[in-house]
Amino acid sequence: MSDPNTPSPDRSARRGADKAGFAIAFGLALLSLVVGWDAWRLSQINVYSAIGPAAFPTIIAGGLALLAVATAVEAIREGALERPRDEPVPMAWVLGGLIGQIILLPFLGFSIATGWLFAATAKGFGRGPVWAHFLAGTAMCLVIYLIFAKGLQLSLPAGPIERLF
Repeated sequence: MSDPNTPSPDRSARRGADKAGFAIAFGLALLSLVVGWDAWRLSQINVYSAIGPAAFPTIIAGGLALLAVATAVEAIREGALERPRDEPVPMAWVLGGLIGQIILLPFLGFSIATGWLFAATAKGFGRGPVWAHFLAGTAMCLVIYLIFAKGLQLSLPAGPIERLF
């Protein structure tokens, strides 16, 4: 039986608190304050019901505050962790997919633009040929478009493929 006061081998290499964890906790706390401030402003509006426009933003601000505290506690408990090195090429593929979708969306519509995002993200994760994922992603996004646009009557950007339907 081991002594609970003796640090484990993996913990002995860690020194101090996790600075990245504290940065994330700070960001969550800041976001909580912004959402809470906006909820407070919404609570100043006169409403005729028990639940006004500030109810859900207040709940979200409280949840973000709890996450900030939990993240800070975890950063203290776990200590500084060794993180894997970032790989720039996969990140560039995913970022290129997002930028491409933003650029293509007004001209080529939802299906093609989101198909490109699907293909670029798959490539970023090291999966097969881009053209195959583009075709599969475009087909899936067309089905999603038809469900949203035709079935639910929601407006999504239409391109040449969507106009056929």
